Amino acid sequence: MTHTSAPTAPATPRPPSQHTLALMIWIAVTPTLLAINLLLGPLMAGIPVVPRTIITVTIAVPIVIYGLMPLLHRIRRRWAMSRRS
Repeated sequence: MTHTSAPTAPATPRPPSQHTLALMIWIAVTPTLLAINLLLGPLMAGIPVVPRTIITVTIAVPIVIYGLMPLLHRIRRRWAMSRRS
């Protein structure tokens, strides 16, 4: 009787290091905050700084977490896998 092993899944890269993750977050957050401030800054000029910050963060966090970070993780995985080849 021959024993066949199950196909192995392709190797997945390790999670990003703390420094890589910090860089990825910076890459996502900086242009997001700049865009929000450029687009909404004039509309929010009369709002005090605390509510203005809460509004900005409420808009920025979903963009970064659900939009940009998954994209950056995919790019990092592709880059890491290409370096293995």
